[in-house]
Amino acid sequence: MADYTPQLPEKNEEGETLYEHHAFTADKGQAPLRIDKWLMNKVENSTRNKIQAAAKDGNIYVNDVVVKSNYKVKPLDEIRVLFSHPPFENLLVGENMPLDIVYEDDTLLVVNKPAGIVVHPGHGNYSGTLINGLIYHFDNLPKNSSDRPGLVHRIDKDTSGLLVVAKTEHAMAHLSKQFKDKTSEREYVAIVWGNITDDEGTIEGNIGRHPKNRLQNTVFFDDEADKGKPAVTHYKVLERLTYVTLVSCKLETGRTHQIRVHMKHIGHTLFNDERYGGERILKGTTFTKYKQFVENCFKILPRQALHAKTLGFEHPKTGEFMRFETPVPKDMQDCIEKWRGYSTHLES
Repeated sequence: MADYTPQLPEKNEEGETLYEHHAFTADKGQAPLRIDKWLMNKVENSTRNKIQAAAKDGNIYVNDVVVKSNYKVKPLDEIRVLFSHPPFENLLVGENMPLDIVYEDDTLLVVNKPAGIVVHPGHGNYSGTLINGLIYHFDNLPKNSSDRPGLVHRIDKDTSGLLVVAKTEHAMAHLSKQFKDKTSEREYVAIVWGNITDDEGTIEGNIGRHPKNRLQNTVFFDDEADKGKPAVTHYKVLERLTYVTLVSCKLETGRTHQIRVHMKHIGHTLFNDERYGGERILKGTTFTKYKQFVENCFKILPRQALHAKTLGFEHPKTGEFMRFETPVPKDMQDCIEKWRGYSTHLES
């Protein structure tokens, strides 16, 4: 799928100025598929109802012609979604927020993002994001392929940890290529439900959007593998804590929710990961005291137990390989300590 940026029509039939929100070119091997279904798999945070409403209002163009929601996408179709208002993410306003900068030079910076902060604006989050803070503190950040200033990669709202931000066009291109070529280093620490059998292993499985729950991703394999994109996660057990396990996860690829999806796929959902069912007691006893203990852990760590601990890459200017680490934040560390205490009590 390639980005497509043709000359926009200045007005629609009602005389309104149109702004391009999404643009795609269908693959050469594209099988006929209704455009509302096709766009639902391409546009982040979309729903079929929203796409059908956009089509009904004449906002979906194929090869510069307005189409209905039942239009069948064909190979190399040039598809655009146009509205009479600019994309909200293009109306970025700088916001003075504190940034935990681990490293900075004239080419890039490394930021330690706290849990609870959205990385970039999107549906329902148009302010208070990391990018709002970045553009307040730094002028003329280069834009990535999605027009997001400075952003080379991202992590989920409720995941804490390290992100590299590009300050020059060269740095953006160089760093983005490293992530694409899988030469960057990304290690996460996670608490997962259950006692993982093997001390270390590799999870391979194509990841794509869940067909029944659009807020989740899932693993597709065998005949359905082409519904997802290749994803590889290497894990290693750091500590066994009775009914949960502390693990290190190294990403070979960077799919959305990759660690969360892969760990659930092997039967070890992240602790307190509400979106993937980890906010329920998945392992342990039926005793009331145990249930209360787990509830207390959820209160200490009111998010999925995932932290982007290590980030490594080649500096775009010097060629030096740089590696950064940030400690596990207090909420997650406190939860680990509670499980350690529980495990010690059971063994005594």
